Amino acid sequence: MNISEIDSYSVRVFQAVAEESSFSRAAEKLLRTQPAVSMMVRRLESDLGEKLIDRSGRGLILTDAGKIVLDYARRFQNLRRELENALAELQDNAAGRLVIGANESTTLYLLRHLQRYRRMFPRVRVQVRRSLSSRIPEQLIAGDLELGVISYDPGDQRLETRVIYTDRLAFVVSPQHRLAHCAEISLNELGMEIFIAHNVASPYREIVLRAFQQQKVPLNTDVEMPTVESIRKLVQRNEGVAFLPHMCVEQELEQGTLREIKVTELDVERKIHLVYPAARTLSHAARAFLELVREGALPA
Repeated sequence: MNISEIDSYSVRVFQAVAEESSFSRAAEKLLRTQPAVSMMVRRLESDLGEKLIDRSGRGLILTDAGKIVLDYARRFQNLRRELENALAELQDNAAGRLVIGANESTTLYLLRHLQRYRRMFPRVRVQVRRSLSSRIPEQLIAGDLELGVISYDPGDQRLETRVIYTDRLAFVVSPQHRLAHCAEISLNELGMEIFIAHNVASPYREIVLRAFQQQKVPLNTDVEMPTVESIRKLVQRNEGVAFLPHMCVEQELEQGTLREIKVTELDVERKIHLVYPAARTLSHAARAFLELVREGALPA
């Protein structure tokens, strides 16, 4: 095995297959045919003298060698990105690339900052990458992201955090709901309601569950949806009620398509954290973004 002769593009093709868990989806992503992608992965296996994918089952499973190659492929990709940024900054201090990880709802808290940032640094390429909130800390540590936005403190000494927004959980109903005229209610009045829940675990979901348990009030979460947008639409159609970040329903509350009701036992602050590696030197683009949000938290 001669590592120096390994085709770097074959490694990138294998990475796409592993991350997509599918030869066909990887082919679509790379704009190649599936046979071509399969051939390149087999050629890489031949060059390395190792099987990278276990093809004996129905699903795509990486061998131990495959997991090692995938790990190094990601490192090479991150190094290439850092090299591109470094060279761009060498030529122009206001250029480069900024990669931020955020989930569907935390992306909203970035918009105001991104608008200002783009006006100040129009030549910086900005990519907000959709990520699971729970995975963003490990992606930052691995170098896959430079900055991340999450709704909790990761509690990891390898990461620095800065609160950029203080939001709250809002209990929302349709204007046609029986409680829509109420300004404030107790948890005891919600035992018969159908809650539209987000099927992604979060600290705030746990807070709501704990509050209902402490009050001995049943919490009916028979309906779970994958996105805040889908939850919002079901509530608007009076198919149930929900606890959602206030920022995510601001427009609907202003337009009157949703109503917010204060729940006496639940007054939950939601702090939005900008997170970044503590030890790694950040690019000029990332440092400039940090400087821009240094003003601190914004009130809900």
